[in-house]
Parts: sequence; structure tokens; C-alpha cells
Amino acid sequence: MTFGSWTLLSRVMGLARDIVLGVIFGPSAATDAFFVAFKIPNFLRRLFAEGAFQQAFVPVLSAARQRGGDEAVRRLFGRVSGCLAMILIAITVLAMLGSPGLIRVFAPGFIDQPDQLALAAELLRLTFPYLLLIALTAAAAAVLNTYDQFGPPAFAPVLLNLCLIAAAIWLSPRLETGVMALALAVPVAGVLQLALQLPFLWRRGVLAWPWPRWSDPDVRRILRLMGPTLFSTSVQQINLLVDTILASFLVVGSISWLYWSDRLMEFPLGVFGIALGTVILPKLSAEHADASPERFNATLDWALRLALVVIAPATVGLVVLASPLLATLFGYGEFDASDVQAASWSLMAYGLGLFGFVLVKVLVPGYFSRQDTRGPVRCAVTAMVVNMVMSVSLVLLLIDTGFAHAGLALATGLAAWVNAALLLRGLRRQRVYRPLAGWRRLGGRVLIAVIVMTVVLAWPASQESLWLASGVPVRVGLLAVVIAVGAGVYAATLWLLGVRPAQFREPVA
Repeated sequence: MTFGSWTLLSRVMGLARDIVLGVIFGPSAATDAFFVAFKIPNFLRRLFAEGAFQQAFVPVLSAARQRGGDEAVRRLFGRVSGCLAMILIAITVLAMLGSPGLIRVFAPGFIDQPDQLALAAELLRLTFPYLLLIALTAAAAAVLNTYDQFGPPAFAPVLLNLCLIAAAIWLSPRLETGVMALALAVPVAGVLQLALQLPFLWRRGVLAWPWPRWSDPDVRRILRLMGPTLFSTSVQQINLLVDTILASFLVVGSISWLYWSDRLMEFPLGVFGIALGTVILPKLSAEHADASPERFNATLDWALRLALVVIAPATVGLVVLASPLLATLFGYGEFDASDVQAASWSLMAYGLGLFGFVLVKVLVPGYFSRQDTRGPVRCAVTAMVVNMVMSVSLVLLLIDTGFAHAGLALATGLAAWVNAALLLRGLRRQRVYRPLAGWRRLGGRVLIAVIVMTVVLAWPASQESLWLASGVPVRVGLLAVVIAVGAGVYAATLWLLGVRPAQFREPVA
């Protein structure tokens, strides 16, 4: 609840940010260039920092804390952050020097647009240092999470959103190229996010200067674990990157439509899926270290049940209310009715994969908490191949229909389902996870509640002309009422079927 609440604030601010960007800049060649330049360090951030590094660092850190207490944590944090900083400083310098080449790799469709390519390369030079800053922030966050302090790491993204909003409103009108203001705001936000964590580390007594020690056994173990972890935790990001690469060959605006669709899909994923996965990783690591397989199984089962109850209606909401959501949040200024329609197709496609994305976030800690990195890699390789094959096939199939970008989103969502199914099968085959009693009954009740909610939402969702013609207060009011009614109908149906909140209490340690 702590992590999810702060993440909810971050996502609300993220929506505010995206609304501002949509109104001020809209889908265009310049915004496509910025989104590519921002996606590259963000992609690497999720690979190195929030993905592979945290998944490898937390289990080793938990074990070090058990052996040597706070002093061992402080020492390991200093050595690991020093090694991480050395690697990322080198990567950052190389990336800034070779930014045009990186843009050609990540958005090859820009090669035939010299002005767009040059702008994207210049923006990347400004945004790339964010990777170093946010990686150190992630290291600090991993330490705080080990001490069950989830608030500061979850609040940090709010600072990024505030910086981008301020840059769009106040700085962009003063620059010849408005999107340059957004790129300037990104590294500033990285500094603020890192600075936020430091007082909390100091108060815990675990703040340490980054000082690399490559020979440290724990550092070497983390680096060994990061290898396979780097790939397995990053499949979703790799798949989204494939979307961007292929979308760069499509009509102007395709990258932007996918970006805004992904942002809405990331809202429930971040508020609940990532929050749940982040919280259970240190818990599962501790239960594994204590040799408590029953508690380990109960924690994983509890997380999966929560995911089912919360994400099933969120999936329906994104799919059924795609047009009303986009019209209400972004359908102003430069973001016109055709953009709403185009983005709604990709949002519906992403929405179909939402539950798969969340399951991956919940199931992967079941492997990494046991320092098992090979299993997720095998699942990830299969999912990535599925995504690439389906992405290319759907783009070729839909290239003349105007829905090619939605085909990319659909392929990514289906690949997430494949990844989740393989992860679950692996945990069951290893007898690490055994579903507890009551799953069939719960699944049936959730299905009934979701069907009832869909029937209630169908009519207001189909009134596209009403949403587009209404003013801002009417759109916002209607959307709030529709979402509240849908959520209320879902919760009431579950209640009438005998589902109670007490059934989802966290297992007692």
C-alpha cells in the first residue's frame, strides 16, 4: 500500500505530464524525436538499474545483512555503487559521442529524415546522463527496500514529472526548438531523484561513498547474477523497443501514439504490478534465506490472487474505455480526433496484454529471490522471439490499413502472456509454487464480476462523438462517473458472490 500509494501519485503526475506534452507539442516529428531520445536511456535504465541490477542486488544484499548487519550493508552498497558508476560513466561518454549512431540503431526509420535524425541525436546527448543518475538512485532504492522503506523510492519519479511539466510550460516557449526544453529537464530530474534518497540512507546508517571493489565476493556474485538477469527482466522493454524501431518506418505520429498508449497501460502496471513485485522480492528473498518454503509459497500465491482481483477489471477498463480515456486526457490542442482514434487502437491492444505484464512482474521474483537466473532467461528468449515474429507479421499484414502500430502493441501484449505462462510453468515444475485451495472458485467469481462490469461500461464507451464534442469539465466529470460506476459494479458483484477483503490479507510471517 505504501509503495502503491506513492506510485499512484507518481502516475497521476505522469498523466498530467503527458497531457501537457500532448496539448503543447502533440504527435509530430519533433515529439517522435524526443520520445526516441528519452526512450533509449529509459530502456537502459530498466535493463541496468531497475531490472537486472535490483533483481541481482536485493537477494545478495539481504544475505549480507543477515550475516553482518548494517555495516555489511553499508560496505556492500559503497562497493557496488562504485562499480556501477564506473561502468555507466564509460557507457554515458560513449553514447554521447556516438548519439547519431545510436539513433540509427534504435530508430532506423529516421535515416531518411536527416533533420529528424539530427534533432534526435542532439536530444539524446542531453538525456543520456540520466542513466547514470537513475542507476545510482536505483541502488539506493534497493537498500531502502531491504529495510522495508518503500516511500522515497516510489516518490522519486514525481520529481521527473514535475521537471518535464515545468520545462514544457515555462522553458519551451523561450527556446527555438521547444522539445529541447524537455531534454534539458531530464538530467536535472535525475540529480533531484538521487538527492532525495541520500538523507534516508544517512538516517539508516548505510550511506557510503561509491568506491569500486571488483574483488569483493558479493560484488562478483551480483555481477554474475546480472548477466542472465539483464536479459530476462528486460523482455518487456526489449519488446517495446522493437515497437519503436518498427514504428519509425510507419506514418508520422506512430511512435507518439504508441507512447501515449503505453503510458496509460503503465498506469495500472506501475501502481500495482511493479509495486507488488518490488515489495515481494525482499520478502521472498528473506523467506528463502530462512528455508521457509511454505511461507514462500503462501506469499507468491497471495500476490497472484491480488493480481487477479485488481488487474482483471483494469484490463477491461483499458480495452472498453480506450477512446474515452484518450479523448478526456489528451484530446485537446494538437492532439486531434484522428490521434485519439489511432491511439485508442494501440491502447486496446496493450490492454489485452496488461495481465500478462503484471504476472511477469509477480512471477520473476519467485526465481530471483532464490538466485535462479537461468529459468527466466529461457522464458524471456521464447517470449522475445514470439514478439519479433508477430510484430513483423502484423505490420506487414496491416501496413495499408492504418492499424499497423496497433499490431505492434498486440504482439507485445501477447508476448507478455507467453512469458508469464512459461514462468508459471517453470515454478510449478520445480515445485517452488503450488496453488493453494480456492483458485477455481475465485476465478469464476472474478469472471462473472468482469462480465457485469463490461455490460455496464459498453454504452457510455461507445458514444465517441459525445466524448470528443464535450468540453473539458464534462469529459472529466463523465469519465470519473463512468469509472466509479464500473469499479462499484465490479466490487458489488464480488461482494454479492461472497468475496471479502479479509481473504486477501498478507500471509503472516
